[in-house]
Amino acid sequence: MGCKDKKDRDNNCVCDAVEQILAEQEAVEEITCPTSCFSNLLNPVAGTKDTIPFILTDKKGGLFRAFGNVGGLTGDMTCFKTIFFRVEALDDCCATLSLLRPVDIDGNTESVTDPCDEDFFGLEKSDFCVEVDLDCFCAIQCLSPDLVDRIADRKHHHK
Repeated sequence: MGCKDKKDRDNNCVCDAVEQILAEQEAVEEITCPTSCFSNLLNPVAGTKDTIPFILTDKKGGLFRAFGNVGGLTGDMTCFKTIFFRVEALDDCCATLSLLRPVDIDGNTESVTDPCDEDFFGLEKSDFCVEVDLDCFCAIQCLSPDLVDRIADRKHHHK
């Protein structure tokens, strides 16, 4: 059951934005506006970009967060907290989101709860997912696809 009345389901801008993001990830084409979730953020020149990362805000203004690798059971990755997501599938307004792992400039996991955290450098895809009812969110903010698998010039950033 969603957070909104079923009769309002046709007018959910978060659901519409996630649907648009999924369509763009599936068909990378031209770019028109660098920050709108309703424009094509995946530039065909980039070639290898296939993710539009985004942040969701709940009805009380809080950032939605999820946890990946709880218990540290998968690989050498530690448990992490994230506010960054990638849409994988959409059925009506129910979405499967994969968790994007926030990392610092050295590639170490950062549990980020504030997107302006000074240690946050980029995002890495993970195999951890969460199922969400998009009717429960009021806002979505798309981020640059360049944050995903961002490569640091360590000589430039470290002295």
